[in-house]
Amino acid sequence: MDLTIHWTFLPHDDPDASLAFYRDGLGFEVRNDVRYDDKCWLTVGPVDQPGTSIVLEPPAADPGLTEDERRTIVELMAKGNYARIVLATRDLDATFERVLASGAEVVQEPIKQPYGVRDCAFRDPAGNMIRINELS
Repeated sequence: MDLTIHWTFLPHDDPDASLAFYRDGLGFEVRNDVRYDDKCWLTVGPVDQPGTSIVLEPPAADPGLTEDERRTIVELMAKGNYARIVLATRDLDATFERVLASGAEVVQEPIKQPYGVRDCAFRDPAGNMIRINELS
């Protein structure tokens, strides 16, 4: 099998703040900006990886969800417990400083974990956990 990660989805609730975080803080390029009624879908990704994207979507945009389910998703996002993604870099310290300078909420400064990986963590403007691992 030859599989790659093509797209993944994260919720967002503020397109401008999300753009600032992913474009300016993480250095991702904006690949698509789709606005429909009062909703916005943003597609971003690493400049040197055109086949890998993150789609930032309105929370609970799925029409099959009930109002209770939508409310639960929004509550979990507010707590920072709904979605997460793990990114990787060869220079964790420089990446940490760049994201920190963007004003992102720091969850954990760079540290060597007991299970061997060195990483840090931020929350994006919607509360999603963004962990960044250092590649050796």
